[in-house]
Amino acid sequence: MEKVVSASSRAGGIGRLIARHPFLPALLIALVLLALNGFYQPRSVSLVGLTGLTKTYMALMLLAIAQTYVVYAGDIDLSVGAIVSLVNVVLVVLMDRWGGGGLSIFAAMAAGLAVGIACGVLNGVVVAALRLQAIVATFATSIFFTGLALWVLPVAGMPAPTAFWRTYGGRFLDVPFVFYAVVVLAVLLYLMAKLRLTTQLLTVGDDAQGAYQSGLPVTAIRIKGYALCGLFCALAAFCITGDTASGDPLVGGKMTLYSVAAVVLGGAALSGGFGTVVGSVFGALIIGLINSLVYFVGTPSEWQNLVQGLAILVALMAGILVGRGTGGRRAGR
Repeated sequence: MEKVVSASSRAGGIGRLIARHPFLPALLIALVLLALNGFYQPRSVSLVGLTGLTKTYMALMLLAIAQTYVVYAGDIDLSVGAIVSLVNVVLVVLMDRWGGGGLSIFAAMAAGLAVGIACGVLNGVVVAALRLQAIVATFATSIFFTGLALWVLPVAGMPAPTAFWRTYGGRFLDVPFVFYAVVVLAVLLYLMAKLRLTTQLLTVGDDAQGAYQSGLPVTAIRIKGYALCGLFCALAAFCITGDTASGDPLVGGKMTLYSVAAVVLGGAALSGGFGTVVGSVFGALIIGLINSLVYFVGTPSEWQNLVQGLAILVALMAGILVGRGTGGRRAGR
């Protein structure tokens, strides 16, 4: 009897730990995938390999973060990929027209941030203020943003200034630039976790009616969540521009559903009120590690998409089973 009680206590303790830190199953899965990558391709876990992985999937990490702030409140944004594409082409076109120098790059980046935030606010107004279904409304705005991107740059291929992409792929004090970006992002996310807005978004997602009755401005909070989403979409576009060194009006199209998958892999509830941006970052890493592992094991090209999809599904089920096996995600809340 004492053994049963002890085992139940340990399971309950682990369940409470996961409820407090929902990203732990995603972290465990990411570490397992990293080990498998290292087994099949030892260079993938070297500094060069990790730098390349981070540089390639930094945009997806930021996009997963963007999606998380919307999911917190029980919403969803299917336009994140289109926003990335729009900011990407606006950034490249403005940098080209303004000369491609240092000041023009910063001015174009400021314009890109403004575009991303404006797109987010538009989504927020349409969904929260006009009370349209988020999944349908953001699908419609994604088509609109894609059309704007094609109007700004009808054909892909306009090169970004050399200074921009060399900075993103370069080194400072012999440390890759992307690692500085990761440190800045970690500090930013830590500070944002302390903001009242984060708690308010989670409160709205957990019980919107209760939040409204308690006096919270639910509509304004949801709009702010979409604005944050647009901001991080713009940051993701900067990373894609630095990685590809060019403008492409359709570059973010495939990333939307990846961002949703990363959020779920990170332990967030699409119904809202539960999750962490850290978990979403690990979810994005899981997708990146799966993609690289599929390549390293020598999967034929015609089978890669199938295997990647199955692997992501297995990782998602593994994360859910870990959560259920330790007492449920919401235990101890």
